[in-house]
Amino acid sequence: MSRARVLVVGLNYAPEETGIAPYTAGMVRGLAQEFDVSVVTAYPHYPQWEIAPGYSGWSMSESDAGVPVRRLRHYVPGNPGGASRILSEASFAARIGLSRAGKPDAIVAITPALLPLLPAVAQAARRGIPVGVVVQDLYGKAASELGLMGGRLDRAVNALEGRLLRSASAVTTIHERMARSIADDHRVSADRLRVIPNWTHISPPTGDRDSTRTRLGWDGEFVLLHAGNMGAKQGLEHVVEAARLADERGTDVRIVLMGDGARRRGLEALASGVRRVEFMDPVPGAEFADVVAAADALLLHERPGLKEMCAPSKLTSYFAAGRPVLGATDPDSAAAFEIQASGAGIVVEPGDPSAFLEGLAILQKEDGTALGSRGRDYATGRLSEENAMDSYRNWVRDLIKRGR
Repeated sequence: MSRARVLVVGLNYAPEETGIAPYTAGMVRGLAQEFDVSVVTAYPHYPQWEIAPGYSGWSMSESDAGVPVRRLRHYVPGNPGGASRILSEASFAARIGLSRAGKPDAIVAITPALLPLLPAVAQAARRGIPVGVVVQDLYGKAASELGLMGGRLDRAVNALEGRLLRSASAVTTIHERMARSIADDHRVSADRLRVIPNWTHISPPTGDRDSTRTRLGWDGEFVLLHAGNMGAKQGLEHVVEAARLADERGTDVRIVLMGDGARRRGLEALASGVRRVEFMDPVPGAEFADVVAAADALLLHERPGLKEMCAPSKLTSYFAAGRPVLGATDPDSAAAFEIQASGAGIVVEPGDPSAFLEGLAILQKEDGTALGSRGRDYATGRLSEENAMDSYRNWVRDLIKRGR
């Protein structure tokens, strides 16, 4: 009996190491154990917002763990904002040619981005193919909570997202709070909606922690590390202001912002003269777990007002590293829920430098090893890759049955 064919469509994919790309690639590899999977995606470009070295021309074909991957070049803005990001997504959506992939038994589309859902849903309907949507971020909430379009198009974007999700055969998202928003705001029925949490895709640290700290120059200091993208939703400008206040108070802390993204240059300029904050380039994937585990505490920071659009994927890596977490996020956010449910850290109001330093002081007095162990146990029990892959395979089986 031949295996069912599944086409996955998404803007981001490996070798991108941050954001949703690792989860899309991991899902694809998990599905490939049971289905014949192929992928349509863009050239690697995130979070640097430039095409990765080695990728040229207008399209390329390659293989990821035996899965055929077709890459389409699209417009990549050097300074992404509301309008330029829409244009970037639109250029990718315009290039999606599902007909070249034959007729699959099911299509799985990843959002964000939103506009590539249009050709996926339209062609699926025209050809009688069931389409499932994996919602990693709520696009309409992002537009309104981040003010990406100045409020001018928020209602239209939210309406388009709702129409596309209601048009899908099935929808899955990564957190119960996001599922509630999809059901309430977009009127997606419960029988077509499922929650599959992101998993811990980072291997446990293997290096000696003291040696790593010595190599990084962290000996004798309390290091608070933020690892990952530096974009609009992280709101790291407020972290720089907290570091400035730490300078004034003489607080014993080194705040390290490790990663890249659209806001990094602006943050570096803002932090000029601030002694207690420093920037660090991303490290190779093989070193990432050791560096994160070498910190004394890990920082999750979200822009004030961000509440329903996403469940930050970095928490899965943080919990696996076994270090306590300082979460500067809305108390009603999915991130706050996860930190409190894990027992691995504390939550403070974002955008408040004094609250930030008060939370930091509490963590400095806590047993970091004990808090970190709670996070690791939570990741092992709730955020395992095996559970996620089983859930995705079951979801796609059901999706294909809907088509038949």
